[in-house]
This record gives sequence, C-alpha cells and structure tokens, in this order.
Amino acid sequence: MSVMKEFRDFAVKGNVVDMAVGIIIGAAFGKIVSSFVGDVIMPPIGVLIGGVDFSGLAFTLKDAAAGSPAVVISYGKFIQTVVDFTIVAFAIFIAVKAINTLKRKAEEAQKAPAEPSAEEKLLTEIRDLLKERR
Repeated sequence: MSVMKEFRDFAVKGNVVDMAVGIIIGAAFGKIVSSFVGDVIMPPIGVLIGGVDFSGLAFTLKDAAAGSPAVVISYGKFIQTVVDFTIVAFAIFIAVKAINTLKRKAEEAQKAPAEPSAEEKLLTEIRDLLKERR
C-alpha cells in the first residue's frame, strides 16, 4: 500500500473529518464567546465595580524607554480570558450533560422489556398447555 493511499484513507475517514469540523466550529464558538465576554459581560461588571475597564488593567514593571516598549503584566486580559474559559466550559458541560441524559433515556428504553403482543401471549399459553399434556 502506497503512502499516498494510506494518507488518503486516513484523511477521508469519518472520524478525521468530524474532528476537523468540530475544531473549526470550536474556534468560531471561542470567538463568539470572547466577543460576548469582552463586549457584553465585562463592561457591566466594570461599571458595577467603579468603571474599571478590565482589558486595561496591568502592572507596569518597566516604563517605556527610547525605542523599547513598556514591560507590563496585563492581568486584566487574564481575568477576561478566565471568564471566557468559564463560559465555554459551562456551555460544554451543559451540552455533555444533555447528551448523557439522552443516552441514559435511550438505554433505559432499551432495557425495559416490551409488553408481549396478543399473539405472543396466545403462543405462550399454547406452549404451556402442550407441556402439561406431556
């Protein structure tokens, strides 16, 4: 088997394609969540705590000098990233919980024995009567 054929078989398998679609959708979802946090959630939180813009919060370690930028620790951006992560993690948790609930219901439905039909009941009675005659 040639390397190209092996690669083609690998690349077009359903799992690889599904994973690629998931990664692309996940990246887009991450952008949406970042915008939601940065543009919708953080401004009201900033107003509630005194008009603070989180993205601008930073410690300056070294001021800008001729030709070199300032050295800062941008902890406001870190706070925003933590909030982004928390929202994404919660959304994934809710999705996984919903999927697990649906799977559990499907498993319970499969485990519950179906009520025998009238024909099956009749055949069972006939079988039992034949056993008694022997």
